[in-house]
Amino acid sequence: MKAVSLNLRAAVVSLLIFVCFIGAWQLATTGPSIGGSSAGMTAEEIEYAKMMGKDPGAEKSSGFPPPIEVAKASWAHLSDPFYDKGPNDKGIGIQLAHSLGRVGLGFLLAMAVALPLGFLIGMSPLMQKAFNPFVQVLKPISPLAWMPLALYTLKDSDVSGIFVIFICSIWPMLINTAFGVAGVKREWLNVASTLEVNPIRKAFQVILPAAAPTILTGMRISMGIAWLVIVAAEMLVGGTGVGYFVWNEWNNLSLTNVIFAVLLIGVVGMLLDLMFAQLQKAVTYVE
Repeated sequence: MKAVSLNLRAAVVSLLIFVCFIGAWQLATTGPSIGGSSAGMTAEEIEYAKMMGKDPGAEKSSGFPPPIEVAKASWAHLSDPFYDKGPNDKGIGIQLAHSLGRVGLGFLLAMAVALPLGFLIGMSPLMQKAFNPFVQVLKPISPLAWMPLALYTLKDSDVSGIFVIFICSIWPMLINTAFGVAGVKREWLNVASTLEVNPIRKAFQVILPAAAPTILTGMRISMGIAWLVIVAAEMLVGGTGVGYFVWNEWNNLSLTNVIFAVLLIGVVGMLLDLMFAQLQKAVTYVE
């Protein structure tokens, strides 16, 4: 009951913050007229003011679109998300599908490498010390630094984007997997050894369940990094994807579409994070 009350209060506060944000946005993008009211001006004076670039009846505008314009653009995109009118004019659903496909493939490749390697590092102090310098050197490298090397080596923009996702999302998974495996209680491992459990069974029935919450935390962080990286990568390589959509709309000077894409990127990122949060909750145990 207390948790329900807390969630309800949090939802009300979030709604109030959202309303205040929209109100501030609206006030910041509209205001009094530039030339004042046209009342008291003759038709000739109004026409002259317009010729001089001053519209007496026009509202002040900062050039930034108000919320209603972004809402209209969002509805236009979401009402027909899968249209395809050529290479540079595809629906946001198609663009999003390309981005999610690249992220999913790069993330799966990172999982295929990070999980077994993390198990090896976590179970062997020797391998931990041997791999640690390489991890610490490669981990902080920006995805934008990897992209030119990937394009030159792989000669394909799609494959290069997947590679950048792989190389940037592998490290949190690898580190958390190694940390989770190394942190399994020695008592549990000793019991498995006493019962003469074979190594494969011990890995899947003792170590993996114990380390699963930490592994899922690493995967959750990696997914956030992957979604962040793909937008930047698609801005560079072009073609398709949400990142390319943002860059293309910026070149078209359509701020409403850019804001819509930014909001969409945030919502999709939140949903991906919630998905991994639920998985993490499902494997978390109480000692």
